[in-house]
Amino acid sequence: MSSQIRLRLLPRARCFLDESVQVKVTGLMSRQVVTIRARSTDERGVVFSSSATYRADDRGEVDLNKHPSLGGSYVGVEPMGLLWSLRAEALHQYFQKEKALEPQVVTFSVHDEEQGRVLAEATNERLLLGDGVTRLPVKEGNINGVLFTPPGAGPFPAVLDLNSFPTEKRAALLANKGFVVLALCVFNVKPKNTKEIHLDHFRDGIDFLQRQPKVGGNGVGVMSRSKAADISLSLSAFVPNVKACVWINGCSLNSFFPLYYNKRQILSTQLFDNSKVIPTESGAFINKYAHTNPLAEENKGSLIPIEQAKAQFLFAASEDDMCWDSKSYVDEMVERLKRHGKHSFESVCYPRAGHVLNLPFSPFCPSSPHGICGYRAIWGGEPRAHATAELHLWKKIQEFLRTHLSCDVADESNT
Repeated sequence: MSSQIRLRLLPRARCFLDESVQVKVTGLMSRQVVTIRARSTDERGVVFSSSATYRADDRGEVDLNKHPSLGGSYVGVEPMGLLWSLRAEALHQYFQKEKALEPQVVTFSVHDEEQGRVLAEATNERLLLGDGVTRLPVKEGNINGVLFTPPGAGPFPAVLDLNSFPTEKRAALLANKGFVVLALCVFNVKPKNTKEIHLDHFRDGIDFLQRQPKVGGNGVGVMSRSKAADISLSLSAFVPNVKACVWINGCSLNSFFPLYYNKRQILSTQLFDNSKVIPTESGAFINKYAHTNPLAEENKGSLIPIEQAKAQFLFAASEDDMCWDSKSYVDEMVERLKRHGKHSFESVCYPRAGHVLNLPFSPFCPSSPHGICGYRAIWGGEPRAHATAELHLWKKIQEFLRTHLSCDVADESNT
């Protein structure tokens, strides 16, 4: 590596997972062409990488905030393109980063391709837990999750972060913003062993949050995506203490498994037409058209009665979601709420975004194994538009929860 050439990550090399960094190279020759690469290893040991070619300006500098990529994993001016374009060599890979204690580590490097030399390197540590945020595993009765609590006396608003499968990253980051967050998942065991789902388990999580000494306000928010999204709708409809509900790319019906509450079945399962699952040449399948019409007579018993909910809703749908017809479900829910004289909702739709709306700057995932169906699924989306949607939605979620979870937040120093 050349001592004259520097690769800097500004304003600092350590940041939160949802923060951007400015990648800047100095000390190059005027108009020199270089390749900048990024590399990160997920929790399973799978390596993801990206690269982009840049031409230095007259001063021998490359600044990803203003200089365009000429080719590689993306083209054009994309300050965080090296992160959202990270890909594994094998197809159908999802970047697994679900635990909060360890940061995501990304190595950036500058290469002279003609000479085969590495000119400079820098490491970016992308943190999930901020100073003073506590992480407490919770196993109490039906609850098996992780509680994240901000520093300070509070009172803080409370959020149940409900995911289909175990993950801590969204809950940890939200705790940095001044929320007490309990991360729960729908499936702690393989879904193939699941016969029914009990809403009581998630109601217990809401009750647990409200008993926390730092929690204030008179209700709890729920965040959700995919299968977890219809559970969050059911919580809003049947559990009185849900005050705000974030629904991302899911269904307006109860899906996959019958739903029970107080020892009786309250919702049947939406019908799934296997003949409408579409195979692709990559070996992955499109599920979007196999979920049957929510308003069909045969689905009447699985339609979630959100019109009886007292919660405020944020509906977020990707228009290129290939797992669910999320946009149609949003349209159906909005129409139903209006028909019942309710305007307790906001909705946002993202053209060219896919199903897996994640945290900002996450590696784009076009396909991976479907956790419930068992086969590989196409999730949809175009990488650049998808990345833009993730950044917008994360900000929107925070604004929505702050607005509708009334509580005096005593310490917002980490916001």
